[in-house]
Amino acid sequence: MNDNKDYMTPKEAAALLRVSPITVRVWAQKDLLKASTTAGGHRRFERGEVERFAKTRGLNITARRANERHRVLIIDNDLQHLATLSGFLSERMSSAVVVQALTAFDAGRKLETLSPSIVLLDIHMSGIDGFQVCRAIRDGGDAKVFAMSSFITAKNRNNMIAAGAECCLEKPLDLERLYGLIQLDSEEAVADS
Repeated sequence: MNDNKDYMTPKEAAALLRVSPITVRVWAQKDLLKASTTAGGHRRFERGEVERFAKTRGLNITARRANERHRVLIIDNDLQHLATLSGFLSERMSSAVVVQALTAFDAGRKLETLSPSIVLLDIHMSGIDGFQVCRAIRDGGDAKVFAMSSFITAKNRNNMIAAGAECCLEKPLDLERLYGLIQLDSEEAVADS
């Protein structure tokens, strides 16, 4: 690889193209998006190649950067809580795309297709371990994870932070506090306010 070029990881290329890192890897495997390989066997994408690919696909990444919108995924098996959070965030962050997931399977599919910038994750859902989900989200993308639970202990809070969550909030959520945390954590949220 030429050291004078600007190379991107699959995660960085995915963020620029607004797709999941898995999609970028598939494009590279199909030789649709040219990649170089490091000595350690990791793919790297030259920025000019990513921009060329976006242009051939009709993706205006410059406009996307300027008009970026929040993509919020709420993962919770409590329908009432989902509706409350979704309504609040949709109203306060009018340009946001707010998506809900009731199950682990649904959450997995939506994480792939949405590539969220923010995830609100209930850590005590039936059938899933919120700690593992949080680690998977942080390992697979740039999403900020805000954990939430009705049953928070010091151990759970510490484990969620160690798994990559920004914070662990107690339910019922203080919605104004949540909105403030999102604003502090994101330049785009400040632009929406």
